[in-house]
Amino acid sequence: MSEYTITVVKNENPKPKPASDQLKFGKYFTDHMFIYDYSEAKGWHNPRIVPYQPIVLDPAAMIFHYGQTVFEGLKAYRTKEGHIQLFRPDKNMERLNLSNDRLCIPAIDEEFAINAVKHLVHVDSEWVPDAEGTSLYIRPFIIATEPYLGVNPSSMYQFIVILSPVGAYYESGINPVKIAVENEYVRAVKGGTGEAKTAGNYASSLKAQEIVSKEGYAQVLWLDGLEKKYIEEVGSMNVFFKIKGEIITPELNGSILNGVTRNSVIELLRHWDLPVTERRITMEELDEAYRNGELEEAFGSGTAAVISPIGELAWGDKKLIITEGQTGEVSKRLYDTLTGIQFGSVEDPFGWTVKVK
Repeated sequence: MSEYTITVVKNENPKPKPASDQLKFGKYFTDHMFIYDYSEAKGWHNPRIVPYQPIVLDPAAMIFHYGQTVFEGLKAYRTKEGHIQLFRPDKNMERLNLSNDRLCIPAIDEEFAINAVKHLVHVDSEWVPDAEGTSLYIRPFIIATEPYLGVNPSSMYQFIVILSPVGAYYESGINPVKIAVENEYVRAVKGGTGEAKTAGNYASSLKAQEIVSKEGYAQVLWLDGLEKKYIEEVGSMNVFFKIKGEIITPELNGSILNGVTRNSVIELLRHWDLPVTERRITMEELDEAYRNGELEEAFGSGTAAVISPIGELAWGDKKLIITEGQTGEVSKRLYDTLTGIQFGSVEDPFGWTVKVK
């Protein structure tokens, strides 16, 4: 049997599927999961699809003690013709290996990982919802499983993929969200793990998120960890600002996640011959543009929400109300185009979609 042969054990007790109008983000999970083991002696081996089930780990498994883990997020979409397709899975697996390298986790075969995702989605294809705005969220992740209490890279891992039918990430959907600029806590610094998709980055963001949520804000806008001056990213999104016709996004600097949707937005804007720049931008510059009437739009980009217009930015005692709290023209065009490509209703000139079924 080839090391790449995926065995399948079907779930004999499938779960009832939630109604499309009841879907929340990350609440429901499908009938099957993919598991792939790693040991130093065998490398990556024993790929299998099994019924969705709890993971059994030794209490000394290194993931619990030293946080050696990475993950990704992508989606499967059902077209109006009933086909199922993925959106740029190659970029997700490429980034997963970059995260692996930063966390000292053995690289995976990216092409095989994509095929494993496709196989799993095909097995659970009935879980891909067809209502407007819904999709099947795909969560690949790797955890360190060696039972050892020592600060070293693990010698054992599991690569696991689970699936979750989802609705909109924000209850507001494409409507603008309120974001608070974080001035006290920091998420990451250059040289740290900010550009890796690892659990610790998100754990360190929870305190600030908890505080702003109580004040009615959907997310935190993080500033750089050294000077607390330069804009970096929102908790679950990269961020863009349209100032005097130019669309600006913080440049990748080692502490900002290289978002797949961010990259897609930049490519689309250039395809449309709209000026887009990756550079450092401060809150002072953004505030000045706002006061001068030059801040025309702000939006976030990410797999979960796709495009999320920002209607309000709270910075200290200042409140920047953007586009009168309405969805901007560029935000709407990007959202319609990206979701159109993902769901197959808009032409894909970039070859971004990958058919599953």
